[in-house]
Amino acid sequence: MKEKLKSTFRKLEYHRTESFYLIVRGIEVGIASGLICVLYRFLLSGAEKYLYIVIDYVKGNPIKTALWLFLLSLLGAAVSFIIKWEPLAGGSGIPQVTGEIRGHLSHNWLRVIFAKLIGSTVSVFAGLSLGREGPSIQFGAMAAKGAAKMTKADKTTELRMISCGAGAGMAAAFNSPLAGIMFVLEEIHHTFDKAILCMGIVATITADFVSKLFFGQGTVFHYNTENLPLRYYWLLVLFGILLGMCGSLYNIVMVKGQDLYKKITKIPAWLKLALVFAASGVAGLLLPQVLCGGHSMVDFLIQEHPSVSVMLCLLTAKFFFGAFSFSSGAPGGTLYPLTVLGTYIGAVFGEAAMNVFHLKGDLREEFIVLGMAGLFASIVRAPITGVIVVFEITGNMKSLLPLVAVSLVSYATANMLGSKPFYSSLLSRILKNSEDVPQGTGEKVLHTLVVPMGSWLHGKRISDVEWGRHCLIVSVERNEKPITPKGDFQIMEGDELVFLISQRRFSRDITRLEKLVNGE
Repeated sequence: MKEKLKSTFRKLEYHRTESFYLIVRGIEVGIASGLICVLYRFLLSGAEKYLYIVIDYVKGNPIKTALWLFLLSLLGAAVSFIIKWEPLAGGSGIPQVTGEIRGHLSHNWLRVIFAKLIGSTVSVFAGLSLGREGPSIQFGAMAAKGAAKMTKADKTTELRMISCGAGAGMAAAFNSPLAGIMFVLEEIHHTFDKAILCMGIVATITADFVSKLFFGQGTVFHYNTENLPLRYYWLLVLFGILLGMCGSLYNIVMVKGQDLYKKITKIPAWLKLALVFAASGVAGLLLPQVLCGGHSMVDFLIQEHPSVSVMLCLLTAKFFFGAFSFSSGAPGGTLYPLTVLGTYIGAVFGEAAMNVFHLKGDLREEFIVLGMAGLFASIVRAPITGVIVVFEITGNMKSLLPLVAVSLVSYATANMLGSKPFYSSLLSRILKNSEDVPQGTGEKVLHTLVVPMGSWLHGKRISDVEWGRHCLIVSVERNEKPITPKGDFQIMEGDELVFLISQRRFSRDITRLEKLVNGE
């Protein structure tokens, strides 16, 4: 008993004096995550390059085409066996990381990295409409977990490193360090944690630096936007509503597509994925623009200035091919493809607005950028992250106010329509079918929750609230000052409550405490 008390006090004391260690751990996480994501980006760029070389080589030759489709079928079957060997390597990777951080899942970090590297690279070589951001986030998290395991970090530190590794992975994938840490706080944790913020900023900046050493300092997209006249700002509201509706439709189609794919039980899993890969080969021969993440679609949009009818055809094809690819469970993300969809929705809306209201043609790219952020906000339900990631991948500050306006309207519209956040839906499905439930140890985990404005806890004494048998408030931070509370301590809005939670019950207790603090 005395040893457990000593361990608890050591954790608490470390929590109060850990800034230097958080910085060191952040550098460690950033280097590990950055290097694995750099390797992944090299593999993907090579896979996409050779994919188009093969398509040009076989196109128009029936025998070569048949051999190419047969090879793709074999690759699909191989990826199916890889996913069967390591199920957590399938799909996006973002909900799997969230499940690990919240105590629902436990990854074998080395196996996941190995399986995901092969599976995702092969899937992109086959042309499936999948992005690099989801796997990069999972790679960053798993590299961080590996670093934590090898340095024998305690469970609290390990979970923080995994969280920051996820942000570092996103930073390395898009050269977007601020979006990386914001994504972790807004999408995964849904709260503000100073320790994760401190470690995460260091980790994402370090990973971004590592990535830029290899890929340069250029942004992912290059747009020359113009300011929308203030008298036409009401168009932003209409555009936000449209994007919110499109985002809700996207979530429904993606989730229903997965359900439909799983209902096909008479065909073995390896054969189903083999057919998906072969179908991707056919799509590549007929409409190569929709393959992979969709960067070629963006280049085509900017350089060729296609008509509205052509843009609508490509938008529709990319949407359904993306749903088809993702529903198969092949390793790969959706964030990059959805930003491409956003660019096309923005381009179509912009063309319509310019024709009806005789706006300047230079505003076309402004609506393209707004479309990316607004669709991200409605699908992922993380508007701040959407604004930051679009700002960082375009390097354009002119559109900041319109970006915020469109993202918030889109976010509110999707909420009003009752659409569940995309990655929350995916995580629910993973947990429903998962047999990998971590048992945990007797180790305790520190977790911070912030009391929001208007919380019912405001003015309550700690002893007045039923926190749970296995949860203990060991510290409260108020106005930057740590306080060791007693039962009669009165909770105020803005307080940071530091809980000590048993690892065995972490997944259940953390969900219950979040609902308790937020008054749900």
